[in-house]
Amino acid sequence: MLERYGHGGDLWTAEEAFGRPKEQFLDFSSNMNPLGPPSVVKHILRDGWRDMVKYPDPAVRELRNKLSLKYDIGVESILVGNGAAELIDLTARVLKPTVTGIARPSFSEYEEAVHKSGGGIYNIPLTPMHYFDLQKQDIEAAYPDVDLFFLGHPNNPTGKLVPRQVLDMLMQSNRRLVLDEAFMDFVPNEHEHSLLKLASTSQQLVVIRSMTKFYSIPGIRLGFMVAHPDSIRQIQHLQVQWSVNYLAQRIGTAVLDDLDFEQSSWQWLEEEKPWLSQQLQQLGLEVVPSDVNFLLFSFPERMGIDVKMAQKHLGHQGILIRDASLFEGLNKHYCRVAIRLREDNERLIARLRHMMAEFMQNRGQADDE
Repeated sequence: MLERYGHGGDLWTAEEAFGRPKEQFLDFSSNMNPLGPPSVVKHILRDGWRDMVKYPDPAVRELRNKLSLKYDIGVESILVGNGAAELIDLTARVLKPTVTGIARPSFSEYEEAVHKSGGGIYNIPLTPMHYFDLQKQDIEAAYPDVDLFFLGHPNNPTGKLVPRQVLDMLMQSNRRLVLDEAFMDFVPNEHEHSLLKLASTSQQLVVIRSMTKFYSIPGIRLGFMVAHPDSIRQIQHLQVQWSVNYLAQRIGTAVLDDLDFEQSSWQWLEEEKPWLSQQLQQLGLEVVPSDVNFLLFSFPERMGIDVKMAQKHLGHQGILIRDASLFEGLNKHYCRVAIRLREDNERLIARLRHMMAEFMQNRGQADDE
C-alpha cells in the first residue's frame, strides 16, 4: 500500500512497489505548490551551512516577529513548531478533550492525536449530497456529546472551506474549536476566511497553519499556531526544546517576504484549477468543487474502476495518485490529486484517458465472453 504511513508523497514506498527510481515519479499524491520552493530557499541552503554550528533560537523570535507583522497578531499568541503535525499533537495533549467532533472524511492525524490524549471521537458526516460541505444541523446534533471540534479549514481531502455560518455558530457555542488551516495560503482572499486574528484573543479557539504546503518545503518541517497567550504558554510547556531547527527558522522568515511568489502561486492556481477540473469532468469523472490546490474525484460505478486499480496502473506508468478510499467516509471509487503545472496535468489526463479506455475495453470483452 502506497499510503503505508498514512500520507501521500511516500516516494520510497513507490520505488519499492513499482520498481523505478523515486526521482522518476510524477507525484500527484502530495499537495505541494509546484512553483516552489521560492528561490531564496536555495540561497539559504547554499550559504546557511556555516551557522549550523550554533544552536537555533529556542524562542524562534525572528520568525514569530515576522508572522506577527504579516498577520497583525501579537507575538505572544504565536507558537512555531516542527510542522503542523507536531502542533496538532501538542494541542490535543494540552486540551485533553473527552469527545472530539471530527468531520468525515478528514485528515487522519486529528483522530490519532485525540486518541493519544485519551479522548473519543464523534463522527460528523460530509456527504456528496451536500457537495461535502459541513452542515449546521450536523454540528448542532453533535453538541450534546462533544466538548471540542477539530476541523480542517479548508478540509483535506475534500478541499472545502468550512461555511462561514457554521464557523459563526461554533464560535457562539461554548465548545472549544481547533481549526487546521494548513491549506489556507492557497485561498487568495484568505483574510476573509481565516480565523487567525480571532484565535489570538479567544480562549475558545486555536488555529494551526502549515508553511510546508504553500512554500513547498515539506522536508524542512515547519508550521505555526495562533491562540490566546495563556493557551500558547500551556502548549509551549510540552514542546521539546529546539523543536524548530536553524534552517527551518531561516527559511520560514525569508519566504514570508516573497510577495511575488504569493501572487504567482495564486495566478497559477486560478488558471490550473478550473482547467484540470474540467478535464477530469470531460473524462466522465465526478469532481468535487475545491477551494484549494487539490481535487477529490470519483470513478462512477458504471466504469468498474476503483482507486486501487487506478493507483496501481498509473504507478507503473510513473504517476502517483492518492487513494482517498483510505479516508473514513469515502468508498473505493474516490481519488485525490494535487494540481500541478500544465504540462504535468496534461500528462495525468492523458494517462487517465488511456487507462480508462483500456479498462472499459477489457470489461467489454469480458462481458462478450
